[in-house]
Parts: sequence; structure tokens; C-alpha cells
Amino acid sequence: MSIPAPIGSDLRDKIKTQPELILDDQELMHALITANDKSMGTNIVDMRGLAMERLEARLDRLEETHRSVIAAAYENLAGMNLIHKAILRMMDPADFADFLKDLDGEVAEILRVDCVRLVLETVQTENNPAVRNLGAVLATAEPGFIDEYLTQSRDFARPVTLRQVQEPERRIYGETPFWVRSEACLRLDLGDGRLPGMLVMGAEDPHQFKPGQGTDLLAFFGGVFERAMRRWLS
Repeated sequence: MSIPAPIGSDLRDKIKTQPELILDDQELMHALITANDKSMGTNIVDMRGLAMERLEARLDRLEETHRSVIAAAYENLAGMNLIHKAILRMMDPADFADFLKDLDGEVAEILRVDCVRLVLETVQTENNPAVRNLGAVLATAEPGFIDEYLTQSRDFARPVTLRQVQEPERRIYGETPFWVRSEACLRLDLGDGRLPGMLVMGAEDPHQFKPGQGTDLLAFFGGVFERAMRRWLS
């Protein structure tokens, strides 16, 4: 039977003067407790050991929760910075054509989406030259289209709808080079006497927009956008 080597005097003195080196080491403390349990045999219940195990489990859960909260806070801050940057860019254009061009250009890049479409309900046809001159970012539809598109068997249209897409709506996306697999739809109130509008952000990633995600930042962006639209329309 081998005899364990004694602890060196230098190590013993270091442990005595700095016991936190061991106490703060979770793996080392666990090894010491396990060794103590083995030395006590199987006929003795160590209540202190059980309490330590429970405390360790609680500590692990608290650490995991802490990491999740920190990660969520950073993600929310990053999302907020993107929204603010996109809003500032959206306020730069001096005419409506450039405003729409930027939506599917720099604004879409800032928001990290593959395409942006503005849908307006109107009694005018798509053959209207003024509509065609505004480019692919603007889509027009008959009155009632937006609420029907947003509800899809629900009772009411939410201000922000996040969902996956099986078949992209051609009246919205047209001949976009991207195969849209998820979308964020922001319903727009364009003011008294005007038909509603809708801002749609499309993504190839099917998991970029899906039900259950937070919508506060997108709702804020939609609120700013619809106010900008009211000024352009007036």
C-alpha cells in the first residue's frame, strides 16, 4: 500500500496564508469534498456534503442566468444601435425618390436584411408612371390588401408581425433576387383620410424573423418611419 507524499512546507504555508486559492477553486473544492465522502464510507450520510452539492447546483444556475441576462442586454443594445443608425440614414434624403432608394439600399444593409419593401394601398393601378419611376421598393395594392395579408386567419392586424415565409408574395417582393424565407411586417398609419401602408423587411434566413421575438425596437422604427411618410405625403 502506497503512502501519500506529504505536502511540502512551502505549499502548506501558501495555503495557510492564502486559503482563498482553494476556496475559490470550484473544481478543487469538489475534489476535496468527494475525497472526504469516500473516506467516510457508504453507511454515513454527510449532510454538509449534500448541502454543498445543492449550493453548487444553485450557483451553476445563477451563473447561467447571469450569462443569459448579459448576452440579452448586449444583443438588445446592439439592435438598438442598428435601429438608431438606420433612422439617421433614413432622415438624410432630400427628396422622396432618394428616400425610397435608400430603404432598399443603405437602410437595408444597416438593418442586416436582404430587402425592404414599402406597400401602399391605392385605387391607382401599377401602370401609373409615377409609381413605376419610384422603383421596385414601392409596391401598390388594392384597399384592404394589407390587413388581409397581415391577419391571415387572425382577428386583427398587429403593429408588428414576425413570421416565416413559405411562398413570397409577388405583389410585394416582385422579381427580387432573394428567396425570402422570413419577414417583418410593420403596419403604418399614414394619417387621417389616408389608406394604411406597410413596411416589409425580408430575409433569406428563415430564423431571422419568427413569432416570439421581441418587437419593441421594430415598433419604434415603424413609428418613426410612418411619421416620416406623413411628411412626404403632405
